[in-house]
Amino acid sequence: MTADTPRIARSIATEIGARPEQVTAAIGLLNEGATVPFIARYRKEATGGLDDTQLRNLSERFAYLTEMEARRKVILDSIREQGKLTEDLEKRLVDADTKAALEDLYLPYKPKRRTRAMIARERGLGGLVDAILADRATPPETLAQGFITDEVPDTKEALNGARDILVETLAENADLLGRLREFMQARAYLTSRVNEGEEEKGAKFSDYFDHRELWADVPSHRALAMFRGSNEGILRLDIAPDPEADLPAVEAMVCAALDTRGDGPGDAWLRGVASWAWRVKLSLTMLLDLQGELRARAQEEAIRVFSRNLKDLLLAAPAGNRATMGLDPGIRTGVKVAVVDATGKLLDTDTVYPFQPKNDLRGAQSTLARLIRQHGVQLIAIGNGTASRETERMVAELIGDLPAPKPMKVVVSEAGASVYSASELAAKEFPGLDVSLRGAVSIARRLQDPLAELVKIEPKAIGVGQYQHDVDQFRLAKALDAVVEDAVNAVGVDLNMASAPLLARVSGVGPTLAESIVAHRDANGPFDTRKDLLKVARLGPRAFEQCAGFLRIREGKEPLDASAVHPEAYEVTRRIVAACGRDLRSLMGDEARLRTLRAEDFVDETFGLPTVRDILSELAKPGRDPRPEFVTAKFTDGVEQITDLKPGMLLEGTVTNVAAFGAFVDVGVHQDGLVHISQLADRFVKDPHEVVKTGDVVKVRVMEVDVARKRIGLSMKKDPERGGDRPERSAGGPSGRGRPQKGQAPRGKSGGATSGNGGTGSFGAALLDAMKRD
Repeated sequence: MTADTPRIARSIATEIGARPEQVTAAIGLLNEGATVPFIARYRKEATGGLDDTQLRNLSERFAYLTEMEARRKVILDSIREQGKLTEDLEKRLVDADTKAALEDLYLPYKPKRRTRAMIARERGLGGLVDAILADRATPPETLAQGFITDEVPDTKEALNGARDILVETLAENADLLGRLREFMQARAYLTSRVNEGEEEKGAKFSDYFDHRELWADVPSHRALAMFRGSNEGILRLDIAPDPEADLPAVEAMVCAALDTRGDGPGDAWLRGVASWAWRVKLSLTMLLDLQGELRARAQEEAIRVFSRNLKDLLLAAPAGNRATMGLDPGIRTGVKVAVVDATGKLLDTDTVYPFQPKNDLRGAQSTLARLIRQHGVQLIAIGNGTASRETERMVAELIGDLPAPKPMKVVVSEAGASVYSASELAAKEFPGLDVSLRGAVSIARRLQDPLAELVKIEPKAIGVGQYQHDVDQFRLAKALDAVVEDAVNAVGVDLNMASAPLLARVSGVGPTLAESIVAHRDANGPFDTRKDLLKVARLGPRAFEQCAGFLRIREGKEPLDASAVHPEAYEVTRRIVAACGRDLRSLMGDEARLRTLRAEDFVDETFGLPTVRDILSELAKPGRDPRPEFVTAKFTDGVEQITDLKPGMLLEGTVTNVAAFGAFVDVGVHQDGLVHISQLADRFVKDPHEVVKTGDVVKVRVMEVDVARKRIGLSMKKDPERGGDRPERSAGGPSGRGRPQKGQAPRGKSGGATSGNGGTGSFGAALLDAMKRD
């Protein structure tokens, strides 16, 4: 804690809708090294029940405000050392609530290189400025004659110097800058023009060759598209007030700073200076400020969308612990096959060639049938890349000929599979396995448990963002890592089954301790109790406190180790059990009996009501998985290519990505269709996430098909022309804000790392087209 913490806590509390003491407690825990998931779950009494979203916002704002307080101190010290810190200035600096306001106030005192205004002052022209401001009735040219010297040969040079001094004064006027910025934020326009001769090269930016809209209304995807066009030299951007409606008002603000309301020659000259100051200095300052603010705003929204989509993918339904066959489709190079057991352990691999040039369909089906029988395969995961539908059709024919019980086929996302296959982690896990076959293993495992497999892939490579390579990569990585951490800890991790990458995401663990846990498990066998974690090298009491509640031990010596009850609360849990007069194992899961208990009866000086309620809920449903039930989309037979689509068709598909302007849906034709935000529901939709999320199984109507440009327009309205209720979703949850649909493994397109970034993948092309149109 620092002297500034109370001030920062009050500010954050207002922003996140909490009390200052809640924020102070959370800051204290974060400073001690506690993680957000741990605080949110096991320190509710201390923070008054702040959730993980509030805590993430709190952590981010605390870092920003702490940095701002440090900057405030530097500025105050600098001005104080100059002997220019007045009581009024100090108060204004202390009250400044943004970095921009702070820097505006510091401008006149900020050390700078020699400027034209400095040179003019050295030549004595500051006196001319004072004379003009004091005597508006006398023509400035007359006043300037008294300042002609060897260094200032004529009145023109004298007035130019006076103008330079005034322009700098205006450019460092914090109040004026604040008023101008506020006006521009509300009234300025962003305009985009194509640079001469760049039309052909920049054809993909054609919608922005002559574009104009209010700065305040520019959505994230359009802003990032225009910034990219500017960076590539295709577009030139400007942010300025409307020349007819608003420019006079802007110049009037600058004039007001010089108090030019009179009619004297001095007033007229000062109005000219004000106009000049706007054109050569202040307009550029506003352009840079608003451009930076727009970029930051667009990046924040893009990161938010990416984070939200990633969370939905990570928390998609697991198909469960069943023997699974993974198929990585290919035509010329064949279909790669990998079979894993119920725990994800690799059992067998092969490559079959059902398509051209070999066309060995029967041989391929025979090989697959043998592997299914040999390993008791219950699930078949088919990657959604090239030849996906052809492979799915081949598998469907095979399943039809197999005796019961028949395995279930599911098309899953390949997004990031190639990244994992070529990674150091995959090489370490499967040192003797061909890279292409590693991808089939990943496809099989991500159907069994999307979260456990996707944590092995860098979040950015999963490709569910828009213009992800145009945003601050450090901020993006930090935000996505937080999403992964929250998802892993929300679900919990099987201590005796989890891989090192999954364990590394557990609160308080990290990569080094994760490797130590796996090494200890390999050397000593499965953990019998959570307390055995303290035998792991370098895993001390502090790390144990942070991670223990999120690690599960199934069928262990201590029944509570299979639950989310933290070991520190086992004593109060046993008091609850004793009050029931029951054995712990028989009580766990008995919701009816647990509902008869009053949580207040078990509160003590250590554990408050929130913790006791959590314990009772956990005893009622021990080790519950917050993810939804497993369902999967059923693609329509005979609809396998974009050319098979016809307007009016009703299809089932899976939401692969949600952007600010709508949702992309995979209907099984190797090209995602777009449900524009206006077609998501028969009501006004402000945010597409209100209606759908990544992984949802939905029913859509084909509205338009453009084969040449690979565009598919879809609608989720029941009657797109007349309105009414939109089509219901498939089984698996209510429409609107229902939970992510189970059974749908995370879906997207291969090459997802470049999706939304002008890539050549079908998703990338559709996303770029949609952004240009919207």
